[in-house]
Amino acid sequence: MAGTYARQTDLLVIGGGPGGYIAAIRAGQLGVRTLLVEKRELGGECLNRGCIPSKALIHAAGLYHALRTEGPAIGVNAEALGFDLAKANEWKDSVVAKERSGVAMLLKSAGVSVLFGEARFTGPRSVELAAPDGGRERIDFAKAIVATGSVPTILPGFEPDGERVATAEQLLNWKSLPKSLLVLGGGVSGCELGEFLAEVGVQVTIVEWMPQILPGLDPDLSQELAKTLTGLGVTIHVGGKATKLERTADGVQLTVEKDGATVVLAAERLFLTIGKRPATGDLGLEDAGVERHPKSGFLTVNDQQQTNVPTIFAVGDVARPPMLAHKAYREGVVAAEVAAGRATRYLHQVIPSVVFTSPELASVGATTAEAKAAGSNARDVRFPFAALGRAHAAHATNGWLKLVGDDATGLLLGVQAAGESVGEFIAEAGLAIEMGATVRDVAMTIHPHPTFSETLQEAALLWLGEPLHVARRPSDAARHA
Repeated sequence: MAGTYARQTDLLVIGGGPGGYIAAIRAGQLGVRTLLVEKRELGGECLNRGCIPSKALIHAAGLYHALRTEGPAIGVNAEALGFDLAKANEWKDSVVAKERSGVAMLLKSAGVSVLFGEARFTGPRSVELAAPDGGRERIDFAKAIVATGSVPTILPGFEPDGERVATAEQLLNWKSLPKSLLVLGGGVSGCELGEFLAEVGVQVTIVEWMPQILPGLDPDLSQELAKTLTGLGVTIHVGGKATKLERTADGVQLTVEKDGATVVLAAERLFLTIGKRPATGDLGLEDAGVERHPKSGFLTVNDQQQTNVPTIFAVGDVARPPMLAHKAYREGVVAAEVAAGRATRYLHQVIPSVVFTSPELASVGATTAEAKAAGSNARDVRFPFAALGRAHAAHATNGWLKLVGDDATGLLLGVQAAGESVGEFIAEAGLAIEMGATVRDVAMTIHPHPTFSETLQEAALLWLGEPLHVARRPSDAARHA
């Protein structure tokens, strides 16, 4: 019922995405009276409009593509094979609904109260909540956690309409597939969803203004994915700047400038995915005295997730890069524990990342170039999936793992991998780096056979000059005995 109400809480969490709902659950577990406010759906962008629904469609497309291209080679023949977008969307939506109900159950079990609506700070200890039914409510709090996530970056003149020009959220809810698609942005979302659509028959063109797709990743990972995408018929343009978008009678035309030349690309639709920015613009932060970076929009936080106002915390995409759900999880726990009076800090050596393409791409720690730039005596080796029994059995030999170690200390510095299931064991490498493990520590850890995780152990042996499943070269003298 519409009206004006008032309530109090010990901890107010604004935003029910990965950082917010985890913070609320942890605070509830610690006995803190906690209220969570979410303006859309529990689970936020990741669960409802990003990570989970995209992976559901990627799985469906990957299965279809594998049956069509790989199946006959290994004795699997499917008749009347087709991709049913409506059924795939039904599957995707069921996955999201199940996960969302799980979040609600976890919040309830932790004693967290949930309200839906938009919260705006009216001071350093209060917000006004605008409820969906038009009601207004004042909420007074002792402490608050801002976990409002991020929103897509939109270029002037490239505004999405949901069909001809779409964001990732809109693309994930298309009712029909275009014959052709331009992807403006060759980052993670552009590559993942671009590959998904290419696998089900859409003619895809990716335009990225940086010199490689997946900017910021090891160039070897970018090149590995580029080979797969090209094999699917995807056209890739890198190093060019999109300067103009025209909506035509039958689609869109994109003008791209590179090295003084201009090219006009045409397609039925355009997927705009050039990045995200913190969703902090409509929170009334100035009324709470909370500072944010004037250019990036991030809220400045310390290692306890506190903003410049010690009773107001920030986690997830609003706090700092990288914009990753698993980073937000950890920040949410830290903020909740500090709010509950515990001496917790956000400390880490590395954060793993995974790109859910084919091949799957995973990385953690430093690349060789980054390690050398930091003063390390870094050296890397690359172990091929073609030397792995599980890879042959799974018809997935097109992969590799690169291991970076310090020749002076023997410490493991980083791992980059491309291939089947690499995201499932990249955290092992992350744990090793966090614990200060040497490459020999990894080599001496017994790995189950046959698994893809053996690649990490085999790469460690190769780095040490003691390879067991690739031939030893004369130059491979044993190191770090």
